[in-house]
Amino acid sequence: MTINTSSSASPASPRRRGTLTFIRDVIIILVLALIASFLVKTFLVRSFYIPSSSMEDTLQINDRILVNQLVPEVSAVHHGDVVVFTDPGGWLTPRAQEDPGPIQWFFEVIGLSPSDSDNHLVKRVIGLPGDNVMCCNTLGQLVINGEAIKEPYVKLPANTTKVSSIDFDIIVPKDSLWVMGDNRYSSQDSRYHMDQPGGGSIPMDNVVGHAFIITWPLNRLTILDSHSGIFPTSDSGSDSE
Repeated sequence: MTINTSSSASPASPRRRGTLTFIRDVIIILVLALIASFLVKTFLVRSFYIPSSSMEDTLQINDRILVNQLVPEVSAVHHGDVVVFTDPGGWLTPRAQEDPGPIQWFFEVIGLSPSDSDNHLVKRVIGLPGDNVMCCNTLGQLVINGEAIKEPYVKLPANTTKVSSIDFDIIVPKDSLWVMGDNRYSSQDSRYHMDQPGGGSIPMDNVVGHAFIITWPLNRLTILDSHSGIFPTSDSGSDSE
């Protein structure tokens, strides 16, 4: 008589090993995906939400945007770029920090949720280092290096064509930018901080990156236009030594 010495569990063992291998592979893929997302968020692209109306109608409250973080270290800043930057000091009213909770914090860290924008601002680059920016000429336009520009993105009150309620005539310092909101009469931008260090210009080091696309809501999915053609032909500051 032949005695079968095989364990009754033996036929199931390959299946269990296959399941464990599959679970292990899925975990490895998820970990690698999270690491890749973290690296992209840290070094390449970052998501922000828009908390104010200062850039209307280009950007609306609660829009989500992607920001190219290779600017300005790898890719130069140009006239008309929409940039996100950290508060250079005194631009934002201090607010109590809200605890986002562990889940929200985790998704922000790995780049799957828009970053908290409480310490960041978004404006359009109007002046580069060395530029003479003046407002306004007799037609109510900005003048950059002696050349008047027509700004199609500007939102103005119905009763005016003057693109700034504050007159100014400045030279942008070295390694700095003069920035303004598209919603000109509802933007606390460079004009409102001319009494601070830098004369209202922001340090280039404060620039997080160049916003290049609206990703949410889906009906506003749009590539952001720098309108570079309306500005003086030479970007005098960012590219030059």
